[in-house]
Amino acid sequence: MTEGMAALLIWEACAVLFAGISIYCFLAKKPVGFFANAKPPEIRDVRAYNRAVGRLWLVFAVVFALLGIPLLWPDSPLVLLGIIGLMWAIIVVIVVYLRIEQKYKK
Repeated sequence: MTEGMAALLIWEACAVLFAGISIYCFLAKKPVGFFANAKPPEIRDVRAYNRAVGRLWLVFAVVFALLGIPLLWPDSPLVLLGIIGLMWAIIVVIVVYLRIEQKYKK
């Protein structure tokens, strides 16, 4: 197994974990938290809120998985595209979550 293939497998395993978080959000009965060590906000429509957060995590998992593809060529400058793309994806996830929270907050 090449170095790039091993890196991609680890990256994709992390993407699967994010997809698992999204499934947990879809199935949760109580409002799911987003930030570490923070209580979930008071939500007026828990089911819609959890579905929105679940979709957010699912889209992030797919984008995360796609950004890992350049790892197949570890000596390529395309790897920087994945790293920079991931930084932007995280910023977008935070902004979108804050909008979701604002929409469903009591």
